Amino acid sequence: MSTHISVPPQLLLERILTLEIVRVTERAAVSSARLRGHGNEKAADQAAVDAMRRELNKLPIYGTIVIGEGERDEAPMLFIGEKVGLNAGPQVDIAVDPLEGTTLCAKNMPGAIATMAMADAGTLLHAPDVYMQKIAVGPGFQKGVVELDASPADNVKRLAKAKGVDPSAITVLVLDRPRHAEIIQGVRSTGAAVRLITDGDVAGVIHCATPEETGVDMYIGTGGAPEGVLAAVALRCIGGQMQCRLILDTEEKRERAHKMGITDPRKVYGIEDMARGDCLFAATGVTTGSLLTGVKFRKDGVYETETVVMRSVTGTVRYIKAEHRQLDKFHLD
Repeated sequence: MSTHISVPPQLLLERILTLEIVRVTERAAVSSARLRGHGNEKAADQAAVDAMRRELNKLPIYGTIVIGEGERDEAPMLFIGEKVGLNAGPQVDIAVDPLEGTTLCAKNMPGAIATMAMADAGTLLHAPDVYMQKIAVGPGFQKGVVELDASPADNVKRLAKAKGVDPSAITVLVLDRPRHAEIIQGVRSTGAAVRLITDGDVAGVIHCATPEETGVDMYIGTGGAPEGVLAAVALRCIGGQMQCRLILDTEEKRERAHKMGITDPRKVYGIEDMARGDCLFAATGVTTGSLLTGVKFRKDGVYETETVVMRSVTGTVRYIKAEHRQLDKFHLD
């Protein structure tokens, strides 16, 4: 007796898209990985952008890039507002960072990833490509356990109290930038530790979700708004808290933000403000880091990739290790 598994068409499509976006980040990762260590950030980023755009245009979606490589006048492809997909299927918002950690890739340092997120149309924050203040912690805490406008020292003490530990047991991840000197000093003044990273704050925020594995309890600092929205989607899927504020410190930036519907330039955004509804997130390793293994080009001609893909409505997190034998799909010279 044969049995049939019946899946409603909408769910089937969503399940298919969960795997389809893996293909998108895989292609971008392989294309940029071929330029690891070549010292050319722009070429590595462009290779990832081209590959990601090509794959997005094969998907059965009406897609709009809401977080991209920049605004139209400065980004030839995957610019904010660009339409992608086959003009069939669901209407979706897309956030992309085809190569997060361009410097990491160019220098062949750990932690470069190709990443993207997809959500129902109108549910991702439409933000200009500006800087953003961020603070994030993992799941399991009362809402507002840390706050963007509290001092770094105060946030460390509040998190330590919530965890029932001494501040010296807390580790805070911070981008190694001169602008973060006061944050670093404030964290260390409590006895807490600071872990510095050179690039890659999407992965940095994700690390907060699993402190027992990563040793990271909190992320604080200023980084790109695109990376902030991507990280918010990931935390929607795996749990955690995040607060952010766009840095709109010039009239020109405020004007750009206003055109995207942002009326309060000082607004503090929580995760739900940046990513609502059903969200998908995927990231593929370009260089091996603490989150993912980088692309491996084997001597037998097989390419290996590792991707994490998450979905908010189910909370499912999948790690997909793939071996690619049909290499013409990568469109590589």
